[in-house]
Amino acid sequence: MAKKQEVVVEETTKKTTSKVEKDWVIKDRTYVLQNGLSPITLTMKTRGLFYFDEEKGYQREVKYCKNQKTCFVDEMVGPQVMEHIIFVDGILNVPKNEVMLQKLLSLYHPDRGGLYEEFKPEVIAQDEVADIEVQIEALNIAKDMDIDMAEAIMRVEIGSKVSEMSSKELKRDLLIYARNNSDLFLDLVSDDNVILRNFGIKATELGILNLSSDQRTFTWASNGRKLLNVPFDEHPYSALAAWFKTDEGMEIYANIEKQLK
Repeated sequence: MAKKQEVVVEETTKKTTSKVEKDWVIKDRTYVLQNGLSPITLTMKTRGLFYFDEEKGYQREVKYCKNQKTCFVDEMVGPQVMEHIIFVDGILNVPKNEVMLQKLLSLYHPDRGGLYEEFKPEVIAQDEVADIEVQIEALNIAKDMDIDMAEAIMRVEIGSKVSEMSSKELKRDLLIYARNNSDLFLDLVSDDNVILRNFGIKATELGILNLSSDQRTFTWASNGRKLLNVPFDEHPYSALAAWFKTDEGMEIYANIEKQLK
């Protein structure tokens, strides 16, 4: 009989072991409400909850009963004494000895990631390090950027005002922009159309090209010869940038480039 009892215990342990809990660490945990919620108290739903168990292939009911050693109803033994889960000022601290409640909140509760999330300082630190590294990369590129590229980038941000800025003002604003909008800055740096759009705008501002009042046609300002009809619903300078990449457009680009020097 003793041997049979040992087998039963072993099978039960195997049954309740989950891949989801494989790397579980016993420690104090903190949970915070999301979306700026911080009421004086908020009582979470603790019954009528279901978790889809991929290992078993079906929905399993979960609930918080402090007198049980599991949050899965189909594994509970004896009376089920329900307990409240209460956030105070948007925060819930759960000590490491309340493992079952932690697992319910961290792994199985359907409101996890929506109503609340586990506070993980290490994840926040990792995200902040990644953001700082992107910022450093953007600032280094901005620091060494030539004036034409800097003008092209800043024209996207402030428009025609860039033409009135001194080189020092342009460099300062470029560095500020790279620091505050690092991801967008790096996207613009890798977009060759930014340079081409800026080139077309400069050519128009300096009277080399002319854009019709309806913004549908580019012509030579000197003789009125039509160069490009802008496709419907397309930004004129985006269309011009794309056209500069064609065989005809490359010849015109080279001609304008000589006039700008």
